[in-house]
Amino acid sequence: MSTVYLNGQFLPMEQAHISPLDRGFLYADSIYEVIRAYRGKPFLLGEHFGRVADCLAKMRMGTYLSPLKEVPARLLAENQLGGDALIYIQVTRGAPPVRSHAFPPPETKATVFAYAWGFTPNAEWADPGVAIVLVPDDRWARCDIKVTGLTPNVLANQRARDQGAHEAVYVRDGVLTEGTHNNFFAVFEGEVRTLPLSNYILPGITRAAVLDLCRQHGIPVRETPIFDHELPRAEELFITGTVAEVAPVHKLDGRVLSRERPVTDRIRHLFRELVERETA
Repeated sequence: MSTVYLNGQFLPMEQAHISPLDRGFLYADSIYEVIRAYRGKPFLLGEHFGRVADCLAKMRMGTYLSPLKEVPARLLAENQLGGDALIYIQVTRGAPPVRSHAFPPPETKATVFAYAWGFTPNAEWADPGVAIVLVPDDRWARCDIKVTGLTPNVLANQRARDQGAHEAVYVRDGVLTEGTHNNFFAVFEGEVRTLPLSNYILPGITRAAVLDLCRQHGIPVRETPIFDHELPRAEELFITGTVAEVAPVHKLDGRVLSRERPVTDRIRHLFRELVERETA
C-alpha cells in the first residue's frame, strides 16, 4: 500500500479522497510537476520548485510552497524508494461549494497532492534511441505553464504510438517547438540548436541543464528556431526531459537516422556526470 501526500497529510493511497467539485477535476485548473530521483535522492529539486512557483504565479495561485519542499524526500522514504523513482506533484485551485468559471472565493484552499513510484528507464531510449513523428502544434498559446490540461499532448502522443514511434514533436508555422513531454534539439555543423524560451514551449529543467553543460564545456550552442525544412541536413537530433534525460533520435517520420552522434553522446555523458555529482 503506497503512501501519498494530500493537503498536509501523508496517508495510504486508498484513503486519499478529493472532492468531485475540485477545479482540477472540473476545469483542469491546476499545475503539476514531475521530479526524478536517483538512488533515492531528488535531482535538481530547487530548479523544479522554481518552475512550480513560476507556474503558480502565472496561474494567479498563491499556494505557500515552503512545506512542499520536504515532501519528495519524505515520499521516497515512506515508500522505501531507494533507487530510481519519479515524484508527481499537483496543485489545484481547490474545491469551492459551487461550480463557476470565475476564481473561487479567496478562502478556498488549494488542493495539493503528491505521490512517488519506482521507475525503470527504457533502455531503448538511449540505444538505439527514440523514434519521433512530427505533428501540427494545435495547443493553446500558454505552453510555458505546466498545466494538467494535456488533451492535445495525449492525442499527439497516441498518434506517435499508433505509428510505432515513442514521441511526437510539434511544428508551429514551420518551426519545431517541443515534444508532448520533452524539449527538442538538433545539431547542425557541430552546433547544438534549440528553440528559445517563449509562451510556446515549457522551460524544461533538463533543457536548461543541457544548455549550461554545453556552455561550460565549450560545445557550440544557440537558442534559435529549427525549421522543418532544415531537418534533412541536421547531423543529429535529440530530446531532453525529466524521464528521457538526453535521448538521441534514431528515426524521424519513419526515416532512419545515423547512429554516429558524437555531440549527443558527449552531452549524454556530461549529463550523467551531473547526475552522479548531484545525487552522490
